Amino acid sequence: MTGETSGRTEPPGAHAPQEVPLGALLDSLADGVLVADATGTVTHANDMAHRLLDSDQLVGRPLWEAVNLQDLDGRDWFTVTAPYTGLRIRKMQAEQAWRLSDGTELLITTRMVRSGPDHPVERVAVSLRSARSRQVLDRERSDLVATVAHELRSPLTGVKGFTATLLARWDKFTDEQKRLIMESVHADTDRLTRLIAELLEVARIDTGRLSLHPRGVDVHAATERVISSVRAGTGREILLRASDPLPQVLADPDRFAQVLTNLVENAVRHGEGQVRVLLDPAFRDGVDLVRVVVEDEGEGIAPSIRSRVFTKFWKHGSTGGSGLGMYIAHGLVVAHGGRITIRDAEGGGARIEVLWPVFSLD
Repeated sequence: MTGETSGRTEPPGAHAPQEVPLGALLDSLADGVLVADATGTVTHANDMAHRLLDSDQLVGRPLWEAVNLQDLDGRDWFTVTAPYTGLRIRKMQAEQAWRLSDGTELLITTRMVRSGPDHPVERVAVSLRSARSRQVLDRERSDLVATVAHELRSPLTGVKGFTATLLARWDKFTDEQKRLIMESVHADTDRLTRLIAELLEVARIDTGRLSLHPRGVDVHAATERVISSVRAGTGREILLRASDPLPQVLADPDRFAQVLTNLVENAVRHGEGQVRVLLDPAFRDGVDLVRVVVEDEGEGIAPSIRSRVFTKFWKHGSTGGSGLGMYIAHGLVVAHGGRITIRDAEGGGARIEVLWPVFSLD
């Protein structure tokens, strides 16, 4: 069809692919790469390999000399890995940590290329990358463990203190005093149970192992149940305004209630004045949605910290809470194909807006 175009703009040279030299391809990789031949001589090395190994010349050198790394026991990489003389069925050495002479840690993966089982090695390919990203991850894990330990220790300390006092002075307490102590222990164990449940939920979100059973959910009725529960537990007035009619949303009913409970409790705990929950239909990017809004009349959430609200153990101000509620709410909304955002309420305060997909019989 002469004269017609597809409307797409293609990059320059798209109609005439050019062959890129092997060296340029290797240099474009983010990881360091070395290749040695059957004699153990390095034949290829990219720019990142030179940087990571702090060497200007790698090609032409023996592999054992080019990859001059040791483990914490002082053993060298080439002797331990034995790429040419080890088991003749090996094809891969999994990623391991090795160190340069200055202590810099690198992560090394080795592949032995053979034409078949029990055949001699024809080439050895070595992949290198900095361990810095892993060290950052290790620090984050350590911080997470420390935070979890702190959160668990607080109610456990209360339980231990109350039970120790009760055991030591049982005969000196009246029945009323014993009842008050046991109520405190019960409250602390409830807090522990909730925290452990939240931690398990975080683990499911992080690993993509959430168990969802979505179906059509009456938003209005589900929201009224959540508000009644939170109102009974806190004594705060919560206003509900909903458009009529409202389509059903596609959601796991328990997860939907969990999201809304987390948002409303967060508004009650951190906000001031009246908490409002607004429900109305919405349409975004060609998709029918239901908008669920939770507003308070507090000081709001500054734009500079909004990116941290949905992170683990985020806390703001001196009020309590585990700091996991908003992270879990965000994870559950995204798992259902929805979207959650933070804005300023018109009269001041925070406005949390959730766009939830509508249930359809199609």
